Amino acid sequence: MGPTAPKAPLVTPAMAFAFALFASLPLWIGAVGLYPYLGVEILIWALYALSFNLLLGYTGLPSFGHGAYFGIGAYAFGLAQFNLAANLWLCLAAAIVAAAVAGAVVAAFISHRRGIYYALMTIAFGQVFWFVAIKAHAVTGGEDGLLKIARLPVDLGFVAFDLAGNTALYYFVFALFALLVVALWRLVHSPYGRVLQAIKQNETRATFVGYNVWLYKFSSFTLSAALAGLCGGLFAMAQTSAYPDVMSLHYSGYVVMMTLVGGGFVSFWGPVIGAAAFFLARDVLGALTTSWMLWFGLLFMLIVLFRPEGIAGLWQDLRAGKFRPRAAARAGLLAILRR
Repeated sequence: MGPTAPKAPLVTPAMAFAFALFASLPLWIGAVGLYPYLGVEILIWALYALSFNLLLGYTGLPSFGHGAYFGIGAYAFGLAQFNLAANLWLCLAAAIVAAAVAGAVVAAFISHRRGIYYALMTIAFGQVFWFVAIKAHAVTGGEDGLLKIARLPVDLGFVAFDLAGNTALYYFVFALFALLVVALWRLVHSPYGRVLQAIKQNETRATFVGYNVWLYKFSSFTLSAALAGLCGGLFAMAQTSAYPDVMSLHYSGYVVMMTLVGGGFVSFWGPVIGAAAFFLARDVLGALTTSWMLWFGLLFMLIVLFRPEGIAGLWQDLRAGKFRPRAAARAGLLAILRR
């Protein structure tokens, strides 16, 4: 679809259903044997996966060290709280800016690369940030991380809301999630978003028709890193700590797994589905076996091999009355890794 395509609706039926489901989650999550904090984790990581999919699913850029920007946001939130002011908006802004700056620096170095070379450079930079987080003990706390990060209240000037409880924190995260989902939905269906999709389909052709591909790749990476930093700040507040593990390569792999399992290549909602599937698998399978990650990893392998369109694509096929692997989704996945 070209840049002149009609605008997508501001709110879709799927969006309204998702918002209604998440808005009601604290009312029924305990009744199904789960705990309220799980909803906070799902929302934070779903938003993180959506921001990651702006790169992988829409621009075709395989960033396998993206946990670095999530972690930078978490550390920036804590450091701003300890050294600047215990203000929620200031700390979240610090998380966004710090991750955006780090993302912009990395993007400036790698946006002229493609495919496997691009992916390897994202891993290398991610490992550099992870190593710094461990070794800069005076700033980051080293392997112990930053502890005693407070859940700061939401101060709107005329009224303030305490976020110490999980339910209050959940609804704050949900409010940010809803706003950013609408913003990302509009972005990926805007002329800018369609240029990103054109770059994913054929970067050389996008260059020939006059688009500054380097600039679009740079801006996409920076924006994705900034949103990852916001999610890292929310995660630090939820966990009341920031630690280097979230910047490691295996944590970066989690968001890739969520995006692909959910179906980020064929659906805007794929990363949300994948994040929910990941945490439900962790808690449900984890109650049965300590090797739950083995089974989720096997599911990931099977999906990549046989149904690269993921859970969202499977659902779309079932609704359409067909059940077969989509050649387009498989070809898209292979093209990103080969070019």
